[in-house]
Amino acid sequence: MNTDLFTRMQELRDLAGVIGLASWDQETYLPKKAEAGRAAQLATLQGLYHERLTDPRLGDWLGDAKPKDDDEKAMVRILGKERDRAVKIPQSLVKELAEAQSHALSAWRDAREKKDFALFRPHVQKLLELRRAMADAWGHDGERYDALLENYEPGMRVKRLSPVLSGLRTKLVPIVNAIDAKPPPKRIFEGKKFDPDAQWKFTMSLLEAMGFDLDAGRQDKSTHPFTGGTGLYDVRLTTRLFPDLPLSSVFSTIHEGGHGLYEQGFDPKHVRTTVAQAPSMGLHESQSRLWENVIGRGRAFWSHFFPKYAALFPSQLSGVSVDDFLREVNRVERSFIRVEADEVTYNLHIVLRYELELELIRGNLQAADLEAAWNQKTKDLLGLEVKNVGQGVLQDIHWAYGEFGYFPTYALGNLYAASLWKTMSREVSGLEKSISDGELAPVKRWLREKVHGEGFRFDAEALVTRVTGQGLTDDDFIAYLKMKYGALYGI
Repeated sequence: MNTDLFTRMQELRDLAGVIGLASWDQETYLPKKAEAGRAAQLATLQGLYHERLTDPRLGDWLGDAKPKDDDEKAMVRILGKERDRAVKIPQSLVKELAEAQSHALSAWRDAREKKDFALFRPHVQKLLELRRAMADAWGHDGERYDALLENYEPGMRVKRLSPVLSGLRTKLVPIVNAIDAKPPPKRIFEGKKFDPDAQWKFTMSLLEAMGFDLDAGRQDKSTHPFTGGTGLYDVRLTTRLFPDLPLSSVFSTIHEGGHGLYEQGFDPKHVRTTVAQAPSMGLHESQSRLWENVIGRGRAFWSHFFPKYAALFPSQLSGVSVDDFLREVNRVERSFIRVEADEVTYNLHIVLRYELELELIRGNLQAADLEAAWNQKTKDLLGLEVKNVGQGVLQDIHWAYGEFGYFPTYALGNLYAASLWKTMSREVSGLEKSISDGELAPVKRWLREKVHGEGFRFDAEALVTRVTGQGLTDDDFIAYLKMKYGALYGI
């Protein structure tokens, strides 16, 4: 590969890492008076990144590239696609979008506070127009949403995604109805307080058990848990601690730990290259969902960790059995808020948003009708009557950023996780026994070999197919739900 091309690729990865670090700091330790300065710094860094990415010389170097192996071919392909998309968007459109996002974020916060969608509606319409324009600039085969999906889920298309999500919708509703007809589990945490310092101690022990390398990463606290950092040897996780919501810290840490293990699992020979990244948001989400839900809410996991947890909170969990605890952490109930939804109902929240987004981008649904459409779909899918926009159309921040095409990645993560777990369970002898003994290394080892180490050598579905023998499907996820919640709820 051309030396200039390789050097520029490394520069871009370095800049992306510094942007990630500055963003992480913005959410954790940044002093309040430094917010304006950090915004300017990030704008400068992102401008430098875009400048180097769209440099005509990079186009020449990519055109003249002579990759010597499959890894270099992947590097050239990924960087070439990123540059191609960047140069297709006029600078004027980039600027207009940034300004529209800024105004939309302010309007979204104001509309949420005043519970008035009308204050946000014109901003949604403007962002839709801009995203349609960007989709057309990128190019598509008649389905603008495909061009937007490419931002988050390279290779995924509406014609592939819609049948899967439609089938998922059809299969989930009867399961939710069946569970809804059963008596709910008793609430074992209600009215109790859990010391945040003890919570923190437990979350750190979980990260250690999962195999997260604290010499190549760290955990801190933030309002909204996330994973960031600069790369393989510097992965930053955050969690959140609430005295009256003890499960929030536990599952935030396991979730972000799954993301963090992925970031630490790329092949070291790919450091500072385009291959040292996940192929998609959906596959990245599969790692957090696998750890958080499939493993972290499972009986084997808590048969080992519950006694340790109960020892930290002896009075709060006195008389609480492992079975009581498992029913609580796997409680299923219809809810308005996506981020609080259980793993059975969660994907219905994603189907709702996907179906609305698709119609918005196609122009079949206007921003003026979005609130009513949201409320109707909430009733159809979840059986709930929306009382205010805070629990309805204004609950997510994604549309204030114009992030159309992002929501489906959450559902894809759940589906990929179930398929990966099924294959892992078949290939790793005594897996459940290892987990019940608190030995989680076999999980990390299998994921590192099959998923993490591949980086972005293949698109997400292609990689899942190589590992499991099949591509995107809801079969494994539905089978997993029926087995797990059939036992928990007797359905």
